[in-house]
Amino acid sequence: MSETKARGRPRSFDPETALNQAREVFWDAGYAASSLDELSAAMQMNRPSVYAAFGDKEALYLKTLEGYRDAGADAMRAALDPERPLAEGLREVYAGALALYFANEPAPRGCFLIGTAATEAVRNDRVRGTFRGSLALFDALLEERFRIARKNGEIHAKADPVMLARIADSIMFALAVRSRSGESRADLEALADAGVAMICGTPAKGGRKPKRSRPPRSG
Repeated sequence: MSETKARGRPRSFDPETALNQAREVFWDAGYAASSLDELSAAMQMNRPSVYAAFGDKEALYLKTLEGYRDAGADAMRAALDPERPLAEGLREVYAGALALYFANEPAPRGCFLIGTAATEAVRNDRVRGTFRGSLALFDALLEERFRIARKNGEIHAKADPVMLARIADSIMFALAVRSRSGESRADLEALADAGVAMICGTPAKGGRKPKRSRPPRSG
């Protein structure tokens, strides 16, 4: 049996599994550095089968971004259930994000969307549109929860849900970037807790201050 036949579309082909395997390649190397050979090997499919199922490399990458975005949005909706306190829901959002960002220890990869799309968006309009739309979706989910919180008296009556949503999302983006830079999970948990306290006007749970990081020496 030839390699082409062996690596064609498997009989039990599962599009979601194949996309998850492709996402791992993109997440490790970024869009530009991920070759079709690496992608097809990870997906256990030959190139014609990849094209037939998902389109070209750009289309495949966009599908992995969309799947990651949709999974993140589902997790955020569940965490921000209005039946639970706002602070508790926000803490779960950040805890879930950190669990994902540190899943590849000892070399945390941070957020797939931010870590790869932010670079590619500079020169790719389709990636930029998906990136911007994803951030807008997360903003909208948080904004909706803040509107409910304002109505229920969980936050100040004059609080701006739009700006609070952007602040809450910005904290998550900071966690993504800082985790990838090598900051400790404990320090980022403290940052997330301080962010929730700031947004909700409640005391921080841990009270732990992150260690000062020294800039790298030059020369």
